[in-house]
Amino acid sequence: MASHGDIAEGGANEEFSDIIRWRSDEHDTVQKKTFTKWINAQFVKTGKTPIRDMFSDLKDGRKLLDLLEGLTGTALTKERGSTRVHALNNVNKVLQVLHQTNVDLVNIGGTDIVDGNHKLTLGLIWSIILHWQVKDIMKDIMSNLQQTNSEKILLSWVRQCSRSHPEVNVLNFTTSWADGLAFNSVLHHFRPGAFSWDEVVRLSPLERLDHAFTVARDQLAIERLLDPEDVAVQLPDKKSVIMYVTSLFAALPKDVSMEAIREVETLPRKYKLESEDSGQSLCAQDVQMEGTGSSPQPEAPMMELEGEQQGSLLEVDLDSYQTTLEEVLTWLLSAEDALQIQDEVSDDVEEVKEQFHTHEAFMMELTAHQSSVGNVLQAGNQLIAQGHLTEEEEDEIREQMTLLNSRWESLRVASMDRQARLHEVLMDLQQQQLQQLSDWLTQTEERIIKMETEPTAEDVESYQERMEQHKDLQNDLEVEQVRVNSLTHMVVVVDENSGESVTAALEEQLQSLGERWAAVCRWTEARWHKLQQLFMVWQQLLSDQSLFRAWLAEKEEALRDVQTSNFKSPSEMNANVCQLAILKEDMEKKKKTLDQLSDAGQDVMLLLQSPEAGAKIEGDTEELAHRWDNLVQKLEDHSFQLDSQWPPVPLATLGDAIVLFQRSACPLHLH
Repeated sequence: MASHGDIAEGGANEEFSDIIRWRSDEHDTVQKKTFTKWINAQFVKTGKTPIRDMFSDLKDGRKLLDLLEGLTGTALTKERGSTRVHALNNVNKVLQVLHQTNVDLVNIGGTDIVDGNHKLTLGLIWSIILHWQVKDIMKDIMSNLQQTNSEKILLSWVRQCSRSHPEVNVLNFTTSWADGLAFNSVLHHFRPGAFSWDEVVRLSPLERLDHAFTVARDQLAIERLLDPEDVAVQLPDKKSVIMYVTSLFAALPKDVSMEAIREVETLPRKYKLESEDSGQSLCAQDVQMEGTGSSPQPEAPMMELEGEQQGSLLEVDLDSYQTTLEEVLTWLLSAEDALQIQDEVSDDVEEVKEQFHTHEAFMMELTAHQSSVGNVLQAGNQLIAQGHLTEEEEDEIREQMTLLNSRWESLRVASMDRQARLHEVLMDLQQQQLQQLSDWLTQTEERIIKMETEPTAEDVESYQERMEQHKDLQNDLEVEQVRVNSLTHMVVVVDENSGESVTAALEEQLQSLGERWAAVCRWTEARWHKLQQLFMVWQQLLSDQSLFRAWLAEKEEALRDVQTSNFKSPSEMNANVCQLAILKEDMEKKKKTLDQLSDAGQDVMLLLQSPEAGAKIEGDTEELAHRWDNLVQKLEDHSFQLDSQWPPVPLATLGDAIVLFQRSACPLHLH
């Protein structure tokens, strides 16, 4: 049974987790707003339609390709269809273009964007912004200063611009910007006549932020990418702030002195940039190219400090050491619990991926906290080195340091062991997926060859059977799409020994499978389109033939009703003459239909390329033509017989009577 202390501690941990989760969601909301404004600002330049909801509007990949077209200046073709396959092809093309332009991405696959994954969609756009909004703008000055850390340069530039304003001390890209003074100080440095600094200082944080964004828009044509209420908070979103500050950097003079850079390098440790420790420039650590990165590896902190390092540390007091130690131990306990409750490694590839990403986030947390552990150990060593402690206090601190170091090392080793196990299982399962997809493609390619070499359909019924077979193939593709979707966000683990070779081999394997899959999809879609088109033409021909056949039967019946002899009176003969004239007129009108049916039959025969089906169509066409000719001949025979019935008729001949009937549209009276 848990003690009161355990319950309290557990409640505190849950509360802390809720705060972190809430803050993360809050930052996602801000990033969505800011990134959407940035995307639409790019679309304004190229005349593209703006987006409304980033998560839904980017899912089919078309707007992402529009965005890259504007950024790269290169026309990019888009899939015309609206199915999931078309969307995946578009998004995968986006990822391919980003890979070719050296944009760093990790753990982002086509399905993540198509499914509207919020975190990864934000990560994708942030990577694009970093490449074109940050690194591209700063590459020249980074080269001139021989610096690889773009965040350090940006912070140096801001501090250099704000030196004349003692109220401003920018130490980071989060809390230092919340009161609005930093934004205004940069603008005032370059545009001192644009506004009164003293008046800005008297404003509220929200008013200062609104003032800065308005001045930047009016004076520098910089879009209002940020909303004041999103910045005037306890912890503003770092990425959004960096993006806006980079817009200022792009629009204003960019001279950065080495003095400003050295000043940033000598800031107190707690203010140092995270990216400086890793030697990286601004980067989205949670979003890198799949298959090119490895998980973070927390290191063992140093227990002892060299003399030079000791001398550089500030004076440490026992109370601050104890407070820091308690904070680290509280976190360490929650980390140990978090590792303990992780599930056993699954044998399902998607579940293992989820476990992998969960543990990767855990490892990143460990990496982020290793400096905290190191700081406690350094502070303990510094306390002992200062010589102000009693022997008992020194022994207690040494024991605390030993225990802390031991627990940290146990946690680190256990975490790395689980990481290695997840790596091994995940790579095995994914390799099985690759082999299964390869086997399926081989079978499907053989199936396609068989379908292509099958004898052509002899009639519509057998043609419909071919269409049903093709539908079966389409259904199989839909089922296999699940495996393909899984492989589009494949996790590739790279170690120092085989990194390049493993990556190269997997890239080659994935490229080959991707090309084969795309070829199967293209063939299936093209053949289905052809089958449908031909089926509709063939069906239309059969329908038109049937209608014409019914019309012929009707006229044949009508002609049989025409009397050609033994008339009782001239009026009776006149009625039959009229009926014959109507039939003749109908025949004249229908002659064009017969010609069209003959041409349509030739077209269908050419499309089918089937001797059997062609013979059937040709036979039907000849049958209709033969019945037509018979009807024409009988019509002429009837005309001749009627014409010979009344030699003394004043109208001369029946032919003249028909002509007169056609002109007058009134009954003829022979007398």
